[in-house]
Amino acid sequence: MKRIVNTNIRFDLSREDDRQAYESLRCMDRTKFKSYTRAVVAALNDFFSRQEKMQTDPFLETREKEDRFLAKVLDTIKDGIGQGMSTIQFTTIPAVPVQTEAKPDDSGTDQENFEIAEAFLKDKGL
Repeated sequence: MKRIVNTNIRFDLSREDDRQAYESLRCMDRTKFKSYTRAVVAALNDFFSRQEKMQTDPFLETREKEDRFLAKVLDTIKDGIGQGMSTIQFTTIPAVPVQTEAKPDDSGTDQENFEIAEAFLKDKGL
């Protein structure tokens, strides 16, 4: 057998908190809450449950804030990595043929080749 109790709620729209509560009810997501009663029941249960948790665990709110902050940091890092990976341009280094036999070098003296190689390495900061 159902036991239904009927009560009235008054909203004084000149008070900001009453006006906010009324607007929340008026604009609520009807797919989530089918009626004002369901929304009020959910809100009251959540509020009083939270009050009980806060009495037994005074640091609950601080940990929740920290958890939300860490979640935002992780999301930001993931987004940054995703964006960074999309902008990275991979370059290929041309293959240098390996000589198996020593061949005479006609392009210059060994000293000139050494100086060119040394200048290259200095330009590259090596």
